[in-house]
Amino acid sequence: TVLQFEGDRNNIYRILRAQKNRFGAISEIGIYEMFSNGLKPISNPHEFLISSKNNTLGGHAIATSIEGLRSLMVEIQSLVSTAVYGTPQRNSNGFNTKRLNMLLAILEKKAGFSLATKDVFLNITGGIKIVDPAIDLAVAMAILSSNNDLPINTKICFSGEIGLSGEIRPVTKIEQRIKEAEKIGFEFIIISKYSKITQSFKKIKIIKFSKIESVIEYLFQ
Repeated sequence: TVLQFEGDRNNIYRILRAQKNRFGAISEIGIYEMFSNGLKPISNPHEFLISSKNNTLGGHAIATSIEGLRSLMVEIQSLVSTAVYGTPQRNSNGFNTKRLNMLLAILEKKAGFSLATKDVFLNITGGIKIVDPAIDLAVAMAILSSNNDLPINTKICFSGEIGLSGEIRPVTKIEQRIKEAEKIGFEFIIISKYSKITQSFKKIKIIKFSKIESVIEYLFQ
């Protein structure tokens, strides 16, 4: 078994991820806090993955993610500003930069936002790396929230993959994701219109869209 620690060296939190495992899954993670006498597991990882549920600033969005068998709520932070040094910068911490560029192209082509001359910085709080495509929608909305300087309702979270034509695609284990969002206290979750849900949820409202343009209109217009 090969294990790898992730996280900012200046941060007290560490993520332990299995890179190779002959006897089990490699997608499992453990989240720990560093103390003077060693590492201790965190019973509620949302306390450090989400900085504040009362954040009223632009450029923030909350996504659901599945890491192994564990469902997590992660905070996406974005900063969009006019490029002043020629070629626009595209910097990402915890999210694949190529996928970020793809989402920016979709927002330009399908949603009509001019981002070609903007610097775009993206960060996933807590130093965690996420490869789950279900956070696409939250990433896109965080970028537009910063670009428009309009905050997103802190009671809303997102779970959806974005296709090249701007469609919102369903993601795996959607009911597990919704259940986690409901448990944390979110009141709304935006997902794909094509997601199949058999369970009933009483404390969270499920909002379905098929296109990214519809989500933008719902949130910002």
